[in-house]
Amino acid sequence: MVDEQDLGSVAADAAEKERIRNSARTVIDTCMQLRSHENLLIVTDPHTAEIGQALYEAGSQVSDRVLMVMMPSTHRHGQEPPNPVADMMRRQHVVIAATRYSLTHTRARLTASKDGARIATMPGVNRAMFIEGGMTADFDSLQTSIATMGKILRRHRSVVIEGNGTGLSFDISGRWNLEDNGICNRPGQVTNLPAGKIFSQVKTETVTGTIEIDGAWDSVALKSPITVIFDQGRLIEIEGPEDGQLKEQIAEITEDGIDSIQLVEFGFGMNPQARITGNALEDEKVLGSCYIVLKQSNNRRGVDLRSSAVTTKSTVRLGDQYLIDSGVFQSN
Repeated sequence: MVDEQDLGSVAADAAEKERIRNSARTVIDTCMQLRSHENLLIVTDPHTAEIGQALYEAGSQVSDRVLMVMMPSTHRHGQEPPNPVADMMRRQHVVIAATRYSLTHTRARLTASKDGARIATMPGVNRAMFIEGGMTADFDSLQTSIATMGKILRRHRSVVIEGNGTGLSFDISGRWNLEDNGICNRPGQVTNLPAGKIFSQVKTETVTGTIEIDGAWDSVALKSPITVIFDQGRLIEIEGPEDGQLKEQIAEITEDGIDSIQLVEFGFGMNPQARITGNALEDEKVLGSCYIVLKQSNNRRGVDLRSSAVTTKSTVRLGDQYLIDSGVFQSN
């Protein structure tokens, strides 16, 4: 006789697999809007193979020009994929990179984008992230919400982040990026999935003050806050990390000294379904949160290192406009 508990487990597993298939179809049909005549490349590795396979199967229902390549896992975000993978990427209409570490900031991705591929990266994606949280958002609605912010953001170039007695100020450079909305249907377009943030590059020399990071640092959801201090563009100190993994991540980006580290990007989340998970892919998208990116350029290993830091309870002002008030997004 089959145990009722075993039957329940089988049913639960079948339901979860169906949710994976549904999410994969959302990526293919809604986010990437794959067409029957298009080439699709799924790039995956041993850590994310389950998601890669689901995406391959969903893509194959639309086009018979679908390939999946399993590459060795890289060791950090931004590390280049093997040359054969990079060459394949630039020959596609659509590329979905479901890999352990991000390919977004690689020459391979940049070259493929310049050659017209539209690309979604999903670094660190796992089963739970694929079927819950930010991936369950209504991406059409999210696209509209992000687009409506354009009028407000065009008028402001100065940013102040405050919270728990701290304050950090800086100016942005260039335009606000409104493209991370989950809809990637134009040649050369790039998105992360789950999507849902607005961001801009920062004038690094203008960064002054202190920010308290209470949400996440790269792949660690924080139990206690970290304080980051800047003075006229120079990183002065990072205070507070006690977690072993967290110490390792901060030690990696500071291995050539903190003087070489700059705050290069600021953004805020717009996805109402996203959660703090300890993965920057989703953490940066949480509605009411904001994040900064620290970058160490061309360290002794000849690579650029980036760290993302998310705060969930801050108040953010753009000039005299309140964007976030104590972790609550201000929609008007």
